[in-house]
Amino acid sequence: MSVLFEPVTLGELQLANRIVMAPMTRSRALVDAVPGSDMVEYYRQRAGAGLIVAEGTAPSASGLGYCRTPGIYSVEQMAGWQRVTEAVHAEGGRIVLQLMHVGRAASRHNKPAGATTVAPSPVRALTQVFSDSHGLVDTDEPQALTLEGINEVIEEYRQAALNARQAGFDGVELHCTSGYLPMQFMASQSNLRSDAYGGDADARVRFAKEVIEAMASAIGAGRVGYRQCPGNPYNDISDRDPAATATALCQAVAPLSLAYLHIMRSPLTDLDAFTLAREHSPHPLILNDGFDGLSASAALAAGEGAAVSFGRHFIANPDLVERLKRGLPLSRFDRKSLYTPGSAGYSDYPAFQAIAQELAQ
Repeated sequence: MSVLFEPVTLGELQLANRIVMAPMTRSRALVDAVPGSDMVEYYRQRAGAGLIVAEGTAPSASGLGYCRTPGIYSVEQMAGWQRVTEAVHAEGGRIVLQLMHVGRAASRHNKPAGATTVAPSPVRALTQVFSDSHGLVDTDEPQALTLEGINEVIEEYRQAALNARQAGFDGVELHCTSGYLPMQFMASQSNLRSDAYGGDADARVRFAKEVIEAMASAIGAGRVGYRQCPGNPYNDISDRDPAATATALCQAVAPLSLAYLHIMRSPLTDLDAFTLAREHSPHPLILNDGFDGLSASAALAAGEGAAVSFGRHFIANPDLVERLKRGLPLSRFDRKSLYTPGSAGYSDYPAFQAIAQELAQ
């Protein structure tokens, strides 16, 4: 598995190894979407990754939709994130922030007063989200963004990229999947617009393209990446031709010297997302979904991508890089504590060395 531990450069990002920590919502932010001390420790422990992609973070109050998820639009949020980035950098790590506007996949119960739920069209997502105050609730009926509103959201993303850099992040990643706002624009089922942002695939990917361009103009294209998963149905999203839509976005941003495309394996059996990305994107690929150490190293050795990201394995294995390097067994995570408040099942998973010492006593 030696290829996993080789350094690699993605745009302006210099990684010590090719093991990436995938972004995972863990619902540990404090009041007002501010990162707290548990989040500082959680990311510090996992700084051995060549790159951490921190969890989906709202560029604005209207971009929030779940309980206890962080933002990057207030001074307090930026200060909380700066503690995280300083801790990761002190351990020699690199960290970028995934920007996630949930759009219609939201409940007003998880938003501050005055925040709205928006989408490309007034089509409700037929799903539910959890709120601490009301339990499982239906998603809100979204307001369709006007052209002025679209420009305002793009500016929010641009400012969020600047805020992330000010908070110490090495770059940003745009979340373009899982049924969130960029994918709501990209998918034919949720985008019923007849203007320049709706219609054929080239028009439907325009919003995501312009967001990526805005972030690249703000902090440099070499510090910007984006994430795709063609055919992902999460949050009641569907598209008549997900391969064509994903291809259209790859081609739309191809002229930009972006850091990477974070491409997830498609759940559709007849769609090879990795091959699609290699054929239509000039950017370095971070491969994601379902890898272990052996399959990740094999994919890299075969030239399928530049790096591989791990999600579930990083939850219970803060020292995942060291465990893979030494062939040590991996711990299993507790599914019941994935989204619960506090450090339990979050920042309290021990490194292998600590487990070995405890067993030896």
